[in-house]
Amino acid sequence: MASLTPPRRAFWADIRFLVGIALVALSIASVWLIISAADDAVPALQATRTITQGEALSSDDFRVVDVGLGSVADGYLGPGDIGAGSVAARTLRNGELVPTSALTDADSSRSTTVVIQSSTGIPEGVEAGTVVEIWQAPPLDEGRSYDVPRILVADVIVHDVLDPEGVLADTGSQLEVVIDRADVADVLAAITGGAALSVVPVGSGS
Repeated sequence: MASLTPPRRAFWADIRFLVGIALVALSIASVWLIISAADDAVPALQATRTITQGEALSSDDFRVVDVGLGSVADGYLGPGDIGAGSVAARTLRNGELVPTSALTDADSSRSTTVVIQSSTGIPEGVEAGTVVEIWQAPPLDEGRSYDVPRILVADVIVHDVLDPEGVLADTGSQLEVVIDRADVADVLAAITGGAALSVVPVGSGS
């Protein structure tokens, strides 16, 4: 009696089996990568608006986000790192993660804010965080004319663009700017001396 030979399994069945194993392995690897990434994520502070240098900080200025920072995690602020009297050591843009170097205390800050009136209006695009130069044209002939304009203070940060109301609306455009305390006397002297002040964005070809 002839023996029965079992039928050979089709080649496509072997391929399907191998593909199935590969898909299972890929799924396991993906889950492992997701878990590993989650383990590396740490809570960090992210600015919810543009914050200018010298501005007092509070927890309301930030949101907490989980970010995989790896070995540089210690270089960024997390929840609870904003203490009383903290100010921005530099301008922080909306959405920026906050490095520890961007935080200082009010006593160590060398900057303050001053409101100036621009006699030539405010250039388009100037907003909070914009770096500008302040130019002055000293008065001549008891204010009937003005001297050649010159730079009063360079690299000034705009804190806010103000909208004058009432009688002030016809006196020109006003800006609140962040300046070094060492420059305050010169700016105030120009204001009280009747100089015509203007702002020019840095990098505009002035």
